[in-house]
Amino acid sequence: MTAPIVRFAPSPTGRIHIGNARTALFNYLFARRGGGRFVLRFDDTDLERSKEEYAASIEVDLAWLGVQPDLTVRQSQRFALYDAAAATLKAAGLLYPCYETADELDRRRKRQIGRGLPPVYDRAALSLTAEDRDRLEAEGRKPHWRFRLEHKTIAWTDLVRGPSHIDCASLSDPVLVREDGTYLYTLPSVVDDIDLRITHVIRGEDHVTNTAVQIQLFEALAGAGHAPVFGHHNLLTTVSGEGLSKRSGALSIGGLRDAGIEPLAVASLAVLTGSSDSVHPVASLDELQQTFDLSHVSRNAAKFDPAELDALSARTLHLLPFDLVRDRLVAHDVAGHKAEAFWLAVRGNLATFLDVVPWWRVVEGEIEPVIEDAELASAAATLLPEEPWDQTTWGAWTKAVREQSGRKGRGLFHPLRLALTGLESGPELAQLLPLIGRTRASDRLHGRVS
Repeated sequence: MTAPIVRFAPSPTGRIHIGNARTALFNYLFARRGGGRFVLRFDDTDLERSKEEYAASIEVDLAWLGVQPDLTVRQSQRFALYDAAAATLKAAGLLYPCYETADELDRRRKRQIGRGLPPVYDRAALSLTAEDRDRLEAEGRKPHWRFRLEHKTIAWTDLVRGPSHIDCASLSDPVLVREDGTYLYTLPSVVDDIDLRITHVIRGEDHVTNTAVQIQLFEALAGAGHAPVFGHHNLLTTVSGEGLSKRSGALSIGGLRDAGIEPLAVASLAVLTGSSDSVHPVASLDELQQTFDLSHVSRNAAKFDPAELDALSARTLHLLPFDLVRDRLVAHDVAGHKAEAFWLAVRGNLATFLDVVPWWRVVEGEIEPVIEDAELASAAATLLPEEPWDQTTWGAWTKAVREQSGRKGRGLFHPLRLALTGLESGPELAQLLPLIGRTRASDRLHGRVS
């Protein structure tokens, strides 16, 4: 297989959500696995609803997920290509003008259903003479333009669904150009796929019914055999079967980021849900790429519980190596020679990344110690060994305190944790104590803010 060229084509009419991220990541990982290219295409031909702020937010959200486009294009800057394609189709007699109003079409569909017929457009406009069209336009009617389908069965091998086919005789000739001259989705999408040399179209299963029409349009504009390979994946829904919508803002990528969810947790859940692979934490997109395979995607619904994200995000943090979080730690003033040891000490106790801030304060800042047992704390302070300290220091020190005080178990360890950290629980003190250091440890055991 030649190196794939794929595209993710959001409309900048709202903020993308985890379901959109699923499609973006499917394409991105497929391209990376095949050494190919990933194109970000903004489908912004709806100039009224498309907003620059949404386009910018989509780019930010994709970058947060680790998705870096090789090329970004905007349909709003490519109308000349669509105009040329429409002219080609008109010249070939494949794009024809229709003058029915929406009400007239609706009444016609109802009559067909009432007679037990499929509600397919009857191509009445093809019977209009030039005089008929002139008369209708003189009445103020403007035509919309339909693509004349060849009534044949279109078959393709879907990357997810396997052998697939649609009988185009069961479809209405699709409208490609509205009365006001603006384009619907289909024509610009196919023209762009041809121009950008897209080899694979990976998208949600809600687009399956569009595929036969698009394959015929590829054939009309580029010749037989020029259609890309298609793959239609199941859609991500909540456990109740509720779909996701950009308009509702449910589970938007920006919202998940603001909630402290790890991007790799979002990626793992978005990609692996609804597949034969279990959802599990990953340390990088490279690791996820090794797992990803379109043949593993199920034909069944891809349902998930949003509550799973919190736990998956925490589990993701717990396995991240220091090199992958170094810059994020620096952004929160966690730096210096202690930073790596600190991360390895605390990562297993983090629910969100921002939890590093209070733990860094325990190590490098001032806290209010909690003295539960003043006698024990004072005795422990006198037994603090001289530095340098390492991870064996905690065991040797608490053994000495136990032998002198007779305390053991919770009666020994809990008061020492409260004094040293001010908290009931947390990372292992064998790892924290060398980071806290002898001076701070002594001050805190004596009840001093340090």
